[in-house]
Amino acid sequence: MSQPSPEVYERGRGMDAHNEVMRDIRSENDQSYDPREPTRVWIDEDNTPDGVYQSLTIILNTGGCRWARAGGCTMCGYVAESVEGGSVSHDALMEQIQVCLDHEAEEADEQSGLIKIYTSGSFLDEREVPAETRRAIAETFADRDRIVVESLPDFVDREKVRDFTEQGLETDVAVGLETATDRVRHDCVNKYFDFADFEDACAEAREAGGGVKAYLLMKPPFLSEQEALEDMQSSVRRCGAVDGCHTVSMNPCNVQRYTMVDELFYEGGYRPPWLWSVAEVLRTTTDVDAIVVSDPVGHGSDRGAHNCGECDDRVQRAIKDFDLRQDPSVFEQVECECEFTWELVLEEEASYNMPLAR
Repeated sequence: MSQPSPEVYERGRGMDAHNEVMRDIRSENDQSYDPREPTRVWIDEDNTPDGVYQSLTIILNTGGCRWARAGGCTMCGYVAESVEGGSVSHDALMEQIQVCLDHEAEEADEQSGLIKIYTSGSFLDEREVPAETRRAIAETFADRDRIVVESLPDFVDREKVRDFTEQGLETDVAVGLETATDRVRHDCVNKYFDFADFEDACAEAREAGGGVKAYLLMKPPFLSEQEALEDMQSSVRRCGAVDGCHTVSMNPCNVQRYTMVDELFYEGGYRPPWLWSVAEVLRTTTDVDAIVVSDPVGHGSDRGAHNCGECDDRVQRAIKDFDLRQDPSVFEQVECECEFTWELVLEEEASYNMPLAR
């Protein structure tokens, strides 16, 4: 890709322009949410450096991501599910935790060894989750084996991470890096930090005895399918080379309401990635010194990663199998005629253009 001139970062252009558009789009949302109810909670299985665990995933309903309220990422609609007003009290957040514990007691035969806590923002941002709440949550789950908390790199501080490691919890910070390529992160995702900030966050977590799980985004807007695939292959490798980053979760972009991606999708200017592309990245990065996984949200739908509709479920099952076993041979067991269309798209689709196939 060509290099940008400095002028694109002037006020009113570049990131400023992205944020202005995103604020206008988000203003269309008029829904409200109960601060005593979590956004979502579910039980699943996850691969970790200590093996596969039953996991309890919690998405707390907070005041939302600080960056999203300024405008935020082009693909992220999670702030639309946040409580109005920008903050949720300690008592209300702990009520949400209790709702999640009750759900686990009802749905699972045993207690989950892995707890994953997300806020659709930054759990370590004390405007979203006060220090008092963070410490209370650490104490609540002190009898578990492992915990994952989500944060932008700015808020990753060794003292905050120690609140969990000092409880005896193996602790990972999930960082929404999106890509190791700074220009793609700035111009396509509209995320403000650099890869060097991610490296600093890994160092902070490591100093506290914790680790980092990098979240990558496959195919943000304005990239062709081939560019998106190559960017993920490179990003997985760069993340795996950073001390302290032991897991890379590559998430295919899905079309969420109240986002720039949604506007582009509606006008025919964006197609989520092919599941074949997801499989190809996983297949070709097995030599990386990290666990590499993917969980395509909304797979098989127009708004999620999809192929032709006939093979989507089979490819998704292979991806899930790979996540748990890290065995690329699972992809040899799925095939479909639409692979030829996917290969043509890789060869012919151009960036900053209409998708070559829907």
